[in-house]
Amino acid sequence: MWLVTFFLLYSLRKAHTEDVGTSLYFVNDSIQQVTFSSTVGVVIPCPAAGSPSAVLRWYLATGDDIYDVPHIRHVHANGTLQLYPFSPSAFNSFIHDNDYFCTAENSAGKIRSPNIRVKAVFREPYTVRVEDQRSMRGNVAVFKCLIPSSVQEYVSVVSWEKDTVSIIPENRFFITSYGGLYISDVQKEDALSTYRCITKHKYSGETRQSNGARLSVSDADPAESIPTMLDSFQSREVRAGRLVELPCIASGYPNPAIRWLKDGRPLPADGRWAKRITGLSIADLRVEDSGTYICEVTNTFGSAEVTGTLTVIDPLRVTLTPKKLKTGIGSTVILSCALSGSPEYVIRWYRNTDLVVVDDFISIRGISNETLLITAAQKSHSGAYQCFATRKSQTAQDFSIITLEDGTPRIVSSFSEKVVNPGEQFSLMCAAKGAPPPTVTWALDDEPIPRDNGHRTNQYTMSDGTTVSHMNVTSPQIKDGGVYRCTARNSVGSAEYQARINVRGPPSIRAMKNITAVAGRDTFINCRVIGYPYYSIKWYKDSLLLPDNHRQVVFENGTLKLMDVQKGMDEGEYLCSVLIQPQLSISQSVHVTVKVPPLIQPFEFPPASIGQLLYIPCVVSSGDMPIHITWRKDGHVILSGSGVTIESKEFMSSLQISSVSLKHNGNYTCIASNAAATVSRERQLIVRVPPRFVVQPNNQDGIYGKAGVLNCSVDGYPPPKVMWKHAKGSGNPQQYHPIPLTGRIQILPNSSLLIRHVLEEDIGYYLCQASNGVGTDISKSMFLTVKIPAMITSHPNTTIAIKGQSKELNCTARGERPIIIRWEKGDTVIDPDRNMRYAIATKDNGDEVISTLKLKPADRGDSVFFSCHAINSYGEDRGLIQLTVQEPPDPPELEIREVKARSMNLRWTQRFDGNSIITGFDIEYKNKSDSWDFKQSTRNISPTINQANIVDLHPASVYSIRMYSFNKIGRSEPSKELTISTEEAAPDGPPMDVTLQPMTSQSIQVTWKAPKKELQNGVIRGYQIGYRENSPGSNGQYSIVEMKATGDSEVYTLDNLKKFAQYGVVVQAFNRAGTGPSSSEINATTLEDVPSQPPENVRAISITSDVAVISWSEPPRSTLNGVLKGYRVIFWSLYMDGEWGEMQNITTTRERVELRGMEKFTNYSVQVLAYTQAGDGVRSSVLYIQTKEDIPGPPAGIKAVPSSASSVVVSWLPPAKPNGIIRKYTIFCSSPGSGQPAPSEYETSPDQLFYRIAHLNRGQQYMLWVAAVTSAGRGNISEKVTIEPAGKAPAKIISFGGTVTTPWMKDVRLPCNSVGEPVPAIKWTKDSEDSAIPVTVDGHRLIQANGTLVLRSVKAEDSGYYTCTATNTWGFDTIIINLLVQVPPDQPRLTVSKTSASSITLAWIPGDNGGSSIRGFVLQYSVDNSEEWKDVFISSSERSFKLESLKCGTWYKVKLAAKNSVGAGRISEIIEAKTHGREPSFSKDQHLFTHINSTHARLNLQGWSSGGCPITAIVLEYRPKGNWGWQSLRTNSSGEVFLTELREATWYELRMKACNSAGCGNESTQFATLDYDGSTIPPIKSAQGEGDDVKKLFTIACPIILATLGVALLFIIRKKRKEKRLKRLRDAKSLAEMLISKNNRSFDTPVKGPPQGPRLHIDIPRVQLLIEDKEGIKQLGDDKATIPVTDTEFSQAVNPQSFCTGVSLHHPALIQNTGPLIDMSDIRPGTNPVSRKSVKSAHSTRNRYSSQWTLTKCQASTPARTLTSDWRTVGSQHGITVTESDSYSASLSQDTDKGRNSMVSTESASSTYEELARAYEHAKLEEQLQHAKFEITECFISDSSSDQMTTGTTDNADSMTSMSTPSEPGICRFTASPPKPQDSERGKSVAVPIPHRASKSDYCNLPLYVKSDAFFRKPDSHEPCPVVPPREASIRSLARGYHPPARHLTLDPAAKPPGLPPPSSSSSSTTLPQRTLPMPTAASTAPAPAPAPAAPAEPPANTTTTTTTHSKVGGSRDSLLEMSTSGAGRAQKQGAGAYSKSYTLV
Repeated sequence: MWLVTFFLLYSLRKAHTEDVGTSLYFVNDSIQQVTFSSTVGVVIPCPAAGSPSAVLRWYLATGDDIYDVPHIRHVHANGTLQLYPFSPSAFNSFIHDNDYFCTAENSAGKIRSPNIRVKAVFREPYTVRVEDQRSMRGNVAVFKCLIPSSVQEYVSVVSWEKDTVSIIPENRFFITSYGGLYISDVQKEDALSTYRCITKHKYSGETRQSNGARLSVSDADPAESIPTMLDSFQSREVRAGRLVELPCIASGYPNPAIRWLKDGRPLPADGRWAKRITGLSIADLRVEDSGTYICEVTNTFGSAEVTGTLTVIDPLRVTLTPKKLKTGIGSTVILSCALSGSPEYVIRWYRNTDLVVVDDFISIRGISNETLLITAAQKSHSGAYQCFATRKSQTAQDFSIITLEDGTPRIVSSFSEKVVNPGEQFSLMCAAKGAPPPTVTWALDDEPIPRDNGHRTNQYTMSDGTTVSHMNVTSPQIKDGGVYRCTARNSVGSAEYQARINVRGPPSIRAMKNITAVAGRDTFINCRVIGYPYYSIKWYKDSLLLPDNHRQVVFENGTLKLMDVQKGMDEGEYLCSVLIQPQLSISQSVHVTVKVPPLIQPFEFPPASIGQLLYIPCVVSSGDMPIHITWRKDGHVILSGSGVTIESKEFMSSLQISSVSLKHNGNYTCIASNAAATVSRERQLIVRVPPRFVVQPNNQDGIYGKAGVLNCSVDGYPPPKVMWKHAKGSGNPQQYHPIPLTGRIQILPNSSLLIRHVLEEDIGYYLCQASNGVGTDISKSMFLTVKIPAMITSHPNTTIAIKGQSKELNCTARGERPIIIRWEKGDTVIDPDRNMRYAIATKDNGDEVISTLKLKPADRGDSVFFSCHAINSYGEDRGLIQLTVQEPPDPPELEIREVKARSMNLRWTQRFDGNSIITGFDIEYKNKSDSWDFKQSTRNISPTINQANIVDLHPASVYSIRMYSFNKIGRSEPSKELTISTEEAAPDGPPMDVTLQPMTSQSIQVTWKAPKKELQNGVIRGYQIGYRENSPGSNGQYSIVEMKATGDSEVYTLDNLKKFAQYGVVVQAFNRAGTGPSSSEINATTLEDVPSQPPENVRAISITSDVAVISWSEPPRSTLNGVLKGYRVIFWSLYMDGEWGEMQNITTTRERVELRGMEKFTNYSVQVLAYTQAGDGVRSSVLYIQTKEDIPGPPAGIKAVPSSASSVVVSWLPPAKPNGIIRKYTIFCSSPGSGQPAPSEYETSPDQLFYRIAHLNRGQQYMLWVAAVTSAGRGNISEKVTIEPAGKAPAKIISFGGTVTTPWMKDVRLPCNSVGEPVPAIKWTKDSEDSAIPVTVDGHRLIQANGTLVLRSVKAEDSGYYTCTATNTWGFDTIIINLLVQVPPDQPRLTVSKTSASSITLAWIPGDNGGSSIRGFVLQYSVDNSEEWKDVFISSSERSFKLESLKCGTWYKVKLAAKNSVGAGRISEIIEAKTHGREPSFSKDQHLFTHINSTHARLNLQGWSSGGCPITAIVLEYRPKGNWGWQSLRTNSSGEVFLTELREATWYELRMKACNSAGCGNESTQFATLDYDGSTIPPIKSAQGEGDDVKKLFTIACPIILATLGVALLFIIRKKRKEKRLKRLRDAKSLAEMLISKNNRSFDTPVKGPPQGPRLHIDIPRVQLLIEDKEGIKQLGDDKATIPVTDTEFSQAVNPQSFCTGVSLHHPALIQNTGPLIDMSDIRPGTNPVSRKSVKSAHSTRNRYSSQWTLTKCQASTPARTLTSDWRTVGSQHGITVTESDSYSASLSQDTDKGRNSMVSTESASSTYEELARAYEHAKLEEQLQHAKFEITECFISDSSSDQMTTGTTDNADSMTSMSTPSEPGICRFTASPPKPQDSERGKSVAVPIPHRASKSDYCNLPLYVKSDAFFRKPDSHEPCPVVPPREASIRSLARGYHPPARHLTLDPAAKPPGLPPPSSSSSSTTLPQRTLPMPTAASTAPAPAPAPAAPAEPPANTTTTTTTHSKVGGSRDSLLEMSTSGAGRAQKQGAGAYSKSYTLV
């Protein structure tokens, strides 16, 4: 009730805010039904309202007024209707089950609400039931709550209970919107529970609980498995926007598939549609969702379907337009009612709440009556109009307020009189208002104005309803002058206005029409004058000037007005005279005719009585004839035969009535009309009749609570007034009192008295009295007797009985006797004679009758509704009594859920609670062998709990257990006794004798012994070691590591601890059941280490020019990692040229040090570090400081030369130690023999380093010296030189020679300033080998006019000695400048020295520093499968580094680059290493399942071994065997995990995946749950059937089809790639040929020996053609393929002349994937290198194998022989070299990474000793190696050798740089040596390896900057260096000198094997099915013609004529390339260690 009230009041507030300013409105017209409980009542506010305040009234739908009924119904002053609570006996259908509406009325009108259905609901007995259900396991079960149809509308399901516990919809349980309970995937355990539904009455709030229903679960039986519908839907109608659920579920085996159809088609794709287990759910319903829905359920054994129609209806919405309308009387009104929503509606129209009746004015039109039309609207048509649309129970309405007012037009704005000239445009405006808006017309001199080009009008209506009209005259003429009149007309009337407009011109008068005037009215006569000006207008009648009386008026504009026209006086001729000149006038006459209207003499009707004669004359006393006279009665023509006779004469008509009666009453009208007018006169005839009774009142009975009518009917005229009076009491009436007329008591139109609700107080006499003023009053009395129907006045609503005890139920009734009281139990009448347990006693107690029902005794079945029925002749009543019989509860059903070692989990289900709330439970348990006297108890368990844990049990014991439940009545019987056995438990004792021993700064060794035997509680499986840091600031949390048990004593080392930190360690033992207590914590401190942070607040202050003070503060204590021993200050100078000085350090214990002896005015870098016993810590950031200025040192050199007979030039070098900024130079000149005591001084600017001293004496010697000056003063003087001016000036160079150092890529100026007469000529040369080459001027070199040589963008090859020579007639002078070009450093050689689980230690050997000291190193590393590199910056002094905090068991890529003052150098080879650790694995020794029952399984995950890396996650997936879907469970714990909600007696598949940073390990198994009774089940048997055959066929066919498709796809892809590669290779070859021919030219400068030609670089497998000439290298192409170049093509590609061509090849050894490679042909920085394009590596980047050979061809057109890829036969000519280098990367074996290839070849390195052993066996079987000598090196290799090792190289051979801890011996290297010389005949086809040895020519070809012992071996003194062009030598040597760390094989001409047989003229070779690339090499001494050299250069004496061998290189990686060797005896000796080939484990 209050909810309804609140809703309506809220809507009222909302309407007020929305409809401010409206006069009537609806608060809420959507509420159309109110249902309430009879015990509560209801309050209904009026939905309508108004502003200003409206009068609110309630009516019944029949239109009857609402009246108050005491204590039943009341209408409050604010319009609220209240129905009070009432008893069933007081029910009145007119009040409690009826339609109401409310109206609101104010001055705007009256509106009514839609009908509101008000219905009271009684409290009546009902029960809800749930039926038992059956289902197959795995199917769906459906429970429905069955509610009686009588209350189904008001009762809904609010929840379901399972064993008294509310069901939360989740997992397998679903509750539908209509209250059904669905259980999916039914399990056998579902049969253990009972299910109840809980309902609630919407209005009374009563709740009911159903009976408990059970579910019977059976195994799936294929023989009975056709689908059976469990729940379905029917046709329904739902409103749009709501959600509907169409249930459809069926059972069957296999589980049926459900398919939904809408109108025969599949459901549309729409997110609003959801298929759930409960059926089809459609949200946000739309009209288009209507249709026929079919649910089909199908399985392999049959199908079923259900069909229903869904009708979606839109709520009705009504819009009435216009909303407000204000118009005039007589206008037309159209109201349009627009509807939206569902069709089939009915429209009704109301005005002021009354149904609109169609008449002459009002019509209703449209197909659905949607238009209301009012024509000629009258004032009475004003009001509120409402359009109601109804469809079934829906009603919608809208209203409009129509206001009609007097709309006669009125002129509100007009024009005035004016004068215009002809042709002068003018406009007249006239505005009028009216309702409806009027139309304006125009007239000129009473004639309509024609519409033409000269006269135009326009008209429009403004927003306020004003009509505005304009008359526009464009070119007025004289005729356009006159009186203009505007007339406004509408349907109500008209109004007009006129004024004269004068147009200048000769005046004239228009012709005037004769006028007819009506006597008694006013008439206007216009003199129609046109033209202007005129003097006057005058009117004459009968020659008399007007006016001549008071009724005549002449206006200035010439209009004559005749007022109250008289026929005799005013009729005649009228003359209008216009004076146009003083003596000239014009005139025109007009005749006026006067017509007289009729005049009726007054007449009256005399008082008349019935039966009298009546004669009334109607006489017309004046008026023009003819005159027509008629009569009307009440507005209607009087018809003949009505007893009225009419006689008419010429001017008189009489009305005659022969016998007057009541029907003659009325208004009579006499109407007279003639040509002038129509007039009428109306009078009323009244016939008087005294009152008389038509029906007289008589005594009658009224029934209490019912309606009663006291009949009394009278007539008379005037109608008599009836008054009812009442005298209370049953005796003689003493005094009558008027009856107040209320809503309950009303006088009916027939004068009867209506009592709508008879009460007891209404008994008494009633008097009906009537009077009308005619005769005497009449009256009649009657007596009303009130009869009381039987009513129950007292009974208990609810009562409680105790089972077994007696119970009495009382019921009290009153009413007219006799009263019969009947008792019923439920729906059955109680008969005490038949059922002796019941007795009924009745007692009449005066006004009341008391009936008592006695139960002897109360039983459980009495917990129902009892009702007592009271019956008499006038009605009956009923009282309901709900009896609840209480008793002790039934015992609970107990179930053991889980048993552990020391506890068990119980669950119970409480059945019947004894109709009393359960107050608690008791659990009792004991040892099986004991009696219940020794029981233990858990008491007073909360009734809200249905499970409990019993703890403190003994492991491995047998217990008995039982249970009781309690309510307030008592205790239940004990439950069924259960027996359980506890499991094993975790150890109860800690490990013993735990000791700690620090091992390193980050490790502690822990030792302990096992716990005591009696406390182990099983076999100890392992231990958990917990450790934590105990230093301040640590979090105190233990970190846990785990290890397996090995015996009674254990040892474990804790790694990765903090340095010099105290740790607390505890140890716990665990067995299969769990982990035991931990040991007492003991502490130990890790060893000291170096500080990890530098000192803080480092500051440096320069004190003097050679003293500085450095200060700092101690590093944070937590970073010292030990006891601080002191500090070290490292400092070094930074010179202006970028070079660093020598590093110095000072050790101190203080935090301040003074540095003395520093160089003056020099920049210094300073770092400070702290050190401990363990060594030096981290250096601080570099701090820069500069010493102060001082006086400079002497200039570094001085020269003086004569420039003429009287002048000399002195030049000097700046001081070697300027000690500051040079401000100027002072030159001193003194002549010892001149007698001058002081030398002369000259000054120059600091940037001028020479000075000319003039005015000297010829022949006199002068002494010169120079000093530099800084801000500190003049410095030391230079050496003194003596010079004498001379007449002859030979060429002298005043610039200085020496060494110039510069970074590469900068411009360098080498000065060579000279003096002399004549001006000297300057020449520059550069030393090269044994000759000096003139410096040519080109884009790179420039010699300026002053002799300075400018080198632009210098490179490394620009280094060398440059000589400048100045020459003139008198002599020459020379200086030599040594130019040193600094380049970035070479790549370091990087190796791995050590690995651990979280670190990798790296070591390296720096490469050449590039002429500048190395500043530091940049180390980059990343996880192998990632390209995200991290940078580490390392000091230049470091040669190793430890990468820490790495992921365990993970591969990493590492690369290193050095930096010097020039920049960063080349990056080292990328090496790869793996940290210790592997993926987890599961130990087969561990039992996975520790406990399994019918629904749960407990897993022990401690069997997972971490593999050395902590396990991060364990994922469990399980499913019933044969199912597709997996259920997943994720855990981070390696302890116990529970699998819950399993199906009983089911086989399951389980797969596990444990992951750590090294990878994931997998394990799978099967298990079966127990049956319902705890028994095991047999292994699952596959039922061979049709479905299995299909599944097997599908399983077999799928892989075959996928494999076939894969092969076909691979074939197509390879074919496409091959075509693409061939095309790109052909394009690359063509481009190479073009560039070679284009660049085929010799050098500009002639040199000895053959000219340098282009250099062809071919890279395989990514063919990258590089053509290099002196302009640099051009990149031509890139593709992964073997280059197909034939012998002929190669010969054509090079110039046939004698020059050298370098060919560099890369060949794939094993695999396609390649990582970033460094081009082997890259030379030192400065030689314009071209880096090979990096290719991003795929997931197996370690499988990168490639080989490179560089061949240099110096002659062509010679016989050829074949050279293989691995074995070379050596030629003897100097400079002819074959270079091989292999770049290896480790390949993972199958043991460590199954995702990577691990192919093995004798031609490549191997990753594991197993593979190397296989390679060794394979090598021994090769034909080429049958006679080779094999040397095997055994090494100790750990299991993780492949994780820790990488290749390392020295200058001579490959070597293992590091080994891990020896673990297992195996091959780590073997060498295959060729056969001895005496076996040469047998080994003709044996390939000869090329040793890596440097030759003399190697040394000779080195550039100047690498000629040192560090770069070559001692040369043979018998072999002089050949004369080779420097560029060629540089290229040759650099091709050898810069290989990545790998195997190096270089041809040594000095090491030739003696005794080799002479070669045949043709080569013997095995040709591969590939196009081949000929590679020329010198290998034979057989004579052959050779072309003449291109330059006159003689070969060295020991050089022989050579032939060329052609070597075929194929792309096949699976074939071994063959080669035949030949050659005669050589003069050279065989080199030591030649012909060996090494195979190394990487």
